[in-house]
Amino acid sequence: METVLILGATSDIGIAIAKKFAAGGYNIQLAARTPAQLEPLKSDIEIRYKVNCGLYAFDALQYNTHAAFFAGLKPDVTITIFGTMYEEEDAFNDWALAEGMINTNYTGAVSILNIAAKHYIGQQKGSIIGISSVAGDRGRASKLIYGSSKAAFTAYLAGLRNKCFKDNVHVMTVKPGFVYTRMTENIPLPKPLTSTPEEVADIVYSGFTKKKNTIYVKWFWRYIMLIIKNIPEFQFKKMKL
Repeated sequence: METVLILGATSDIGIAIAKKFAAGGYNIQLAARTPAQLEPLKSDIEIRYKVNCGLYAFDALQYNTHAAFFAGLKPDVTITIFGTMYEEEDAFNDWALAEGMINTNYTGAVSILNIAAKHYIGQQKGSIIGISSVAGDRGRASKLIYGSSKAAFTAYLAGLRNKCFKDNVHVMTVKPGFVYTRMTENIPLPKPLTSTPEEVADIVYSGFTKKKNTIYVKWFWRYIMLIIKNIPEFQFKKMKL
């Protein structure tokens, strides 16, 4: 039975994805900074889905611990879900907040996925799934730091997919739009454009089984972002998006 490692498992999306893969018969490794919070989820998964589930401490910013952490687990599938989003004006004016977003959303993800990719290349099999964002498709003032960190992560995943393809390693980029989570609970979201964590999990699992390259959780985001990306710069820079 194959094993799925979920990095950032205390998030709403992480919880939904853990349950979805467990329902598919995968053993689950739940990793987070505070794994004790995941005890109820661990029990629920083991009882409900009859698979093994382990809890592990993982901090995306403790780069020097990542190699030993991964070596002790060696999952068949690695999914990065962790991320940080602060108010953009706060991050613009406070480097500590900006640095936190950049290092969590990009640097920490690259650190652990480089290690996972090397392991999978060595065994000529494995899968990596990275949760990025439509916010990275084009730089905008309203998502200046967050969007740029996700743009960097999206580019990294594309390059990793190119690097790993010849070694039979599947790398998939996931781009949710708006999602109802604890991170967005104070933000008014347009209902037709917003997904639930369970919808994200369903799309991720489906894309994984079909070995997709890049998926938008709601299909129309692909076309919304295509339109935004094709607005001429002389006009785009004057807009409030």
